Amino acid sequence: MDEPQINIVTHGCRANQYESDAMRARLSQCAVDAPLPIHILNGCTVTKLAERKARQAARRIRRSDPNALVIVVGCIADAVSLRLTRFDEADLIAGGAWKPAIDEVVALALAGRRGLLPDRTPHVLDRERSDGPSDRVRAHLKVQDGCSLACSYCRPTQVRGASRSKSLAAATREAGRLIDLGFPEIVLTGINLAEYAPDDGRLPDLLRNILGNRDLRRLRIASINPSGVTDALLDVFADDERACRHFHVPLQSGDDRILAAMRRTYRASDCEETIDRIRNRLPDATFGADLMVGFPGEDEAAFEATCEVAQRVRFSNAHIFRFSPRPGTDAVRLPARVSPSQARRRAERLDAICAESRRELLDNRIGTTHDVLVEACRDGRWCGYTRDYFYVSFDSDIEPALGAERPVRMTGTVNDHLWGEDADASRSR
Repeated sequence: MDEPQINIVTHGCRANQYESDAMRARLSQCAVDAPLPIHILNGCTVTKLAERKARQAARRIRRSDPNALVIVVGCIADAVSLRLTRFDEADLIAGGAWKPAIDEVVALALAGRRGLLPDRTPHVLDRERSDGPSDRVRAHLKVQDGCSLACSYCRPTQVRGASRSKSLAAATREAGRLIDLGFPEIVLTGINLAEYAPDDGRLPDLLRNILGNRDLRRLRIASINPSGVTDALLDVFADDERACRHFHVPLQSGDDRILAAMRRTYRASDCEETIDRIRNRLPDATFGADLMVGFPGEDEAAFEATCEVAQRVRFSNAHIFRFSPRPGTDAVRLPARVSPSQARRRAERLDAICAESRRELLDNRIGTTHDVLVEACRDGRWCGYTRDYFYVSFDSDIEPALGAERPVRMTGTVNDHLWGEDADASRSR
């Protein structure tokens, strides 16, 4: 594309990352000519912080290049349409349904259109296609969008709508294309992956279809609710080691009263039982979690229950959030608010608990050997992730190809990740 170029900035979840990749592919296919700089902000509205980051990005662009066009797309734009928020820093605002037609959005902006574009009928997911990121060895593949659960704190349900799925056939074709483009690892993602239910199959069927391509080295699934962890799904992971045995569970709270107020569809014991079932079938599995503190009504006993679950499960990684009241959600009206200072202290304590579990898991890997997918070379050392999702930095006497797997013997830990050396520098894959 000729300069000035179109720049896409992504905030938020893996689904947003996939959609940004799809927009880049669309703009490249349409050969959009931009006579002035255009910055597309693919924004997130899940928390106040997420929105603030998008606004700060827009303001930085304004300061650095007052002549640039700023276009905001996605969940923030849909929130503006629903009058749940404002975004005065953008020239043009387009909801998520406009993403597959991003070339039309750019053309409208260049023609002088300003403000909020009208709502558009949600697109059919089968028409989405991403060529993956240009600078990574891991590609996201979105196979599901929206959610039917309507948790009391959740704005994405409002802006993304009801659950819908990409067909098994279309998702399999897209995975094959990503593999042909050279991506050795694919991450299946969605807003609620447990609700993946096209007419032609279910999630285990999709995993088996994709793993049928022997050129793929690794397949991961993103965050998944307990209801999605079926015996058929675990069969896939047990049968093929390329299905990476790391499971991210959106637990949120370890207290059943708080989970009910959140309108989650499980109890804390359901999550633990799911994790135990996975461990019984896949003893080497690791687990991540989303954990929220400071939800209205969370007293010390409820917070302690969350800490106890974290201590029992021993998560290898955890995303810890403080409750963010989002206008338009039912949780905004709930009483017994937790003070910001109390929520911060709870987040810090829970983070310390999870960090200790991670350190123990890292220490237990010292002296063992694991395959690492080479992603980059930083400061003279190669780095990447193990199949169970630990970040590793390692030395090698050879120059391994990006996207290759290398056997790495773990020799220590540095800055919350593993440190190692190539266990077989003479082997090349």
